[in-house]
Formats: sequence, C-alpha cells, structure tokens
Amino acid sequence: MTITFEWAKLFKKKLNILFVGAEAAPFAKAGGLGEVLFSLPLALRRLGQDARVFIPRYGTIDLKKYNLEMEIEGLKVPTDKEGPNEYLICNVKKYIGEDAPPTYFLENMEYYEKRANVYGYADDHIRWALLCRGVLEFLKKSSWVPEIIVCSDWHTGLVPNYLKTTYRKDETLSKIKTVLIIHNILYQGMCDFRFLPETERDNGREPIPPFFSERLAKLNWMLRGIIYSDLIVAVSKTYAKEILTPEFGMGLEKVLNEHRVKLHGIINGIDYKNYDPKTNPYIPQHYSVNSVEKKVKNKPPLQKRFGLKEDENICLIGMPARLTEQKGFDLIDKIIEKVLKYLPLQLIFLGDGEARYKEMLKKVKEKFPEKIGFLFEFERKLPHLIYAGCDAILIPSKFEPCGIVQMEAMRYGAIPIARKTGGLADTIENFDPQKEEGTGFLFKAYEPYALFATICKAQTVFQIKRIWKKIVKLAMAQDFSWENSAKEYLNLFFNLINEK
Repeated sequence: MTITFEWAKLFKKKLNILFVGAEAAPFAKAGGLGEVLFSLPLALRRLGQDARVFIPRYGTIDLKKYNLEMEIEGLKVPTDKEGPNEYLICNVKKYIGEDAPPTYFLENMEYYEKRANVYGYADDHIRWALLCRGVLEFLKKSSWVPEIIVCSDWHTGLVPNYLKTTYRKDETLSKIKTVLIIHNILYQGMCDFRFLPETERDNGREPIPPFFSERLAKLNWMLRGIIYSDLIVAVSKTYAKEILTPEFGMGLEKVLNEHRVKLHGIINGIDYKNYDPKTNPYIPQHYSVNSVEKKVKNKPPLQKRFGLKEDENICLIGMPARLTEQKGFDLIDKIIEKVLKYLPLQLIFLGDGEARYKEMLKKVKEKFPEKIGFLFEFERKLPHLIYAGCDAILIPSKFEPCGIVQMEAMRYGAIPIARKTGGLADTIENFDPQKEEGTGFLFKAYEPYALFATICKAQTVFQIKRIWKKIVKLAMAQDFSWENSAKEYLNLFFNLINEK
C-alpha cells in the first residue's frame, strides 16, 4: 500500500526520527551534508514530527556558545577488543534551541575533542565506528528512542549493520528501522575500493572487526549501509537511476540493483530565508521576481570585485565550484580560450581545487585580462553576489548527485548552463526556443563542444531581452524549499513503519 502525504497528515502518531551524521550546521559544517542535517530535520519538525540529530562534539564546537547540557555521562562504548581498550568512554550532551533541531553530541577527548577538522585523519575509521556504535549505546540508555534512524553517507553505514547483527536481539534497538541517504556514492570508506585487490575486498557479510583492527579500514561502509538498511534514498530521482549503472555506480551498481526495491530518489532543498534577493544583506541591490529589472545593478559591483570591465550589457557567467574534474573543468579546459575569443561574454570563477586548473585559469587570464576573473578561496558572502550579479551560472558536472548551486542560482535569477545529469536534470527545465519557456540550458553528452554549443545558445538568447527576462522569472518562481522534500521523506517513513 502506498501512503500519500495527504493520508499521512491524518495519521495521529508523531514519528521519532534521529539523523546521524559526521556534521550538522550550525555546529560543524564542512559541506552540503552539514546543511542537510540541519535543514531536513527542521522541515520535518515543522510538519509535526520529532526529528533530532546526533553528531560528534568536535573541539571547534563551543560549549558556552551553545549551552550544551549533559545527557549521559560515562557512556561505555564497546570496541570488541579484549583487554584495556575494551571500551571507549564517552559523554553525550544535548542542545535545545530555536535556531536548530534538538542535537545530541558524542564527546570523546581522543577522537573528537582534540580534532580541529571534521574529516581527514588516518584513524577516521575508528572515529566513525565510535559514532555508529556510540549512538546505539546511547539509545539503550535514553528515555527518547527513535522509530527511524537516518544515516548519511558512508561514515554512518555501520549503524544498520550493527543493528542487524550485534544488536539484533536487543528488545528496544531491534525495532528501529534505518534509512541510508546516499549523497555521493563515490565515497565508500577509507579507500578507493575500485582499485583494491579482489582478495581484500569487503563482501559486506563478514563480521565487523574490532575498532583497532586494520581490517576495519578496509571495509566498504557504503556497501554495508546498502545491504543492511531498510530503505535507501539517493539525493535526486535521476541519481537514484544513474547509480544502478556502471557509469555512475562506482562499483556498487550490482548490489544496488539487488536492493533496488528499497531505493528511492528525493531532491535536496535550499534555505529560502538565507537565499532571498529581496532581503539578502550581501548584495547591494535587492529585487524580486516582480522587479527583475533591478537585478542588473548587482553586475558592476561584481565585475569590479573580479577586476573585469564594468558593463551591464555584457553576458556575465559565473562558476562558484571546486576546481575538480567532477565539476567539469576538464571540459572547460578544452574550450575556454575559444569561448573568450569568439563570444562577447565574461567569466568568473570562485573556489579552490586542483593546481592544474588554477594554472589553466591563470594562463587564460594573461590572454584575456578583461574577460575572465577568479578567486581561489572561499568567501561565505561572495556566492550571493555572484548569483545576484551574474546572468548565468556554469555547471558542466561529470556527475552531480543533487547539486544546490543550480537551485540557489535560480532563486536569484541566474540561469544555469548545465549538464543533464543527477539533480541537475531533475531541477532544470531545458529552454525550448519555440515555446520560449525553460529555466536553464542543458547538454547531455560529456564532451567539450556540447558545452561550447550550449554556452553559445545561452549567450544568443541572452541578447533577446524579452525572452531572457521570461526565463529569469520562470527560474525565480521555482520552489526548491525543504518543505517539499520533507513531505516526500515523511511519506517514505510512514510507508516504512507500516510495512508488514
């Protein structure tokens, strides 16, 4: 039976839902995952659900600022190692406030509090194993127990595994359902399993080794999350289909096809309050879908910021992204000089990344100093000005599970020029010149001249101001709020707990 959200609204039971992850805004955010573990639980709470979050308490999280209260002291987390390191001792603290969902923090001096960063340590496998098992030991003692645990990416992939094996006979924990959200299937554990010798590969069925075993670092945590979870959600409908294929499955397409009955796709959302051109404090000229003609006043300040000729009439295309192959920079490398030589436009780039792409942009800047600008560092405020000042945003990704840049850009009326893949395919409607409708310009083949042709098309349409204004208004009218995504998740959750 499929439960529609309209029916679910009448369902009297409030679900207890616990999100477990390596990061969550505003406490610790290294990327988009941290934003999801903030926004999605909040959206579910607005729909009447009791959604909470569980993350490590890193040293950078200020106890005084967030006024954390002790929930459980001296929690003993088994490591499955005999001897003096049989347990790791942790505390669990809790935050309750209006600016975030209720959040639990797993404290451990060695593995979290002494660490300045969320990721990037040689013993990350121990840190995430402690998180996976720590949350379950906490729930054994907690007065609040979830019906559903939502795990995020490989770092929490052992939670479903532990529940179905180590804790399968526990009267409380054995009743909990698990959901695995795949944000990026490329990352599956501590190594690249595509290049691991066959004899060392994890089949997902062997027992989880002790924390301090070298074998723990060789486990494919994403594989185990897929096998043992009750439900799998990819972060867009197209990505959910793509990862079933060898091109996008990163070696896990076979097991995903075996478990495809529990695989779904739900697009992420964006925070409409923070990304609002009517009120955003980081742009000089405010505007809305009803006053899009004011948007152009943000272009000269942006051009000045990147050292370009100030001209409101030229087509300005921006790309706030990491300088990596995944983001399509190998395509850009092959066509950028021809784009700048033959097309009347300007390009700006914001983001750090691989040295080879930095050198490429520097060399192009020497040839076209007034047509290209870049900044190889992240500034929190600058993407807002880029969206407000640019006419278009470049997103030629090799793959893009969801992507939020296109949604943020459209919120500001910056039109995506993007590859038709993953979440980009689900959120951008390709421009139809006969109907004069669409919210962006898409190309399918991952080839440099497919990108070149699409840039040419967008630049040509830009010169027809009547049509371009119509595209801008259509883009700004799209609704990518978290409420829509939360309703889809809630629908799946109700289906899951009502399965016989």
